[in-house]
Amino acid sequence: MPRVIDTDERNRRVAEAAWRVLVREGLPALSVRKVAAEAGLPPSSLRYTFPTQASLRIRAYALVVERLSERVAAIAPGAAWARAVLLELLPLDESRRLEMEITVVLGTAAMADGDLRATHDRAHRAVRDLCERVVRAVGVAPVDVRSETERLHAMMDGLALHMIRQGEDEGTDWAVKVVDTHLADLKRIPPPSALG
Repeated sequence: MPRVIDTDERNRRVAEAAWRVLVREGLPALSVRKVAAEAGLPPSSLRYTFPTQASLRIRAYALVVERLSERVAAIAPGAAWARAVLLELLPLDESRRLEMEITVVLGTAAMADGDLRATHDRAHRAVRDLCERVVRAVGVAPVDVRSETERLHAMMDGLALHMIRQGEDEGTDWAVKVVDTHLADLKRIPPPSALG
């Protein structure tokens, strides 16, 4: 009896192999042949699903958003939800650090790659939408939701970028404290009626 191939799992395996090639050798080295070797698959088995480097880049980038979405969906609702979501956006462990490195590499490439741009825009919107959900969850007044979402999104992007630029052996407590301080500040923003 022929073995049934789980296409989704295989594509995830290929995308994770593409991540390893990207981090180890850089974007110019990303090829169907190298990714196939990294995934332990024959190149011919990838050519149908991933016929080009562009298709590999798109799938690798999409996997970052999928994994983030899965982690956020697993967070239980409640008082600690907002903080837990924001911490998922930071490279606090090896897996999330790798995701952030891939986001930087492919996000930069998307600026000159129309094929990758749509995937980059989806990733950007996914993070922005999570920031908006956090802002709403902590009770920011509706009139301030947009500006506070933009501020939180910029802060989270900046924190994540700083964290991958620092040494892997350096601590991350400072970034968690920044998130905690910002969340506390968001909860203290007075409603617009109290300001005027």
